[in-house]
Amino acid sequence: MTWLGWALLSAFFAGITAILAKVGVENISSHMATAVRTTVVLVFTWAIAFALAPAGALGAFSRRTWVFLILSGIATGLSWLCYFRALQLGEASRVAPIDKLSVVFAIVLAAVFLHERLNWHHLVGGSLIVAGALVIAWQS
Repeated sequence: MTWLGWALLSAFFAGITAILAKVGVENISSHMATAVRTTVVLVFTWAIAFALAPAGALGAFSRRTWVFLILSGIATGLSWLCYFRALQLGEASRVAPIDKLSVVFAIVLAAVFLHERLNWHHLVGGSLIVAGALVIAWQS
């Protein structure tokens, strides 16, 4: 399967996640809900890694790899804490589109820090994402 197939599956599962999380966070601490979800993700992903990764794969990580994966994990944790709190306070159909503004942040950050070249597709697509998120989230 290509990157596009995996990306579409990721988007599909993220959509399911929003609905399941909204129901799961009712009447409990959003922080505890995030901790439970994170624990499940931890166990699930380690099981898959041990089942599918080649032996010794973890030992091949460089110091740089560790630093950036740890920082990425911290950013993910902060994102999830904020997302679950937003789901607890708002409607999933309004919270999820705002969360997807992460696409626009990723485009901008990729240009600034990774020196990826942006073209008119990025500008138009990013603008449409922002406009769509605002239209969906903006209710009287």
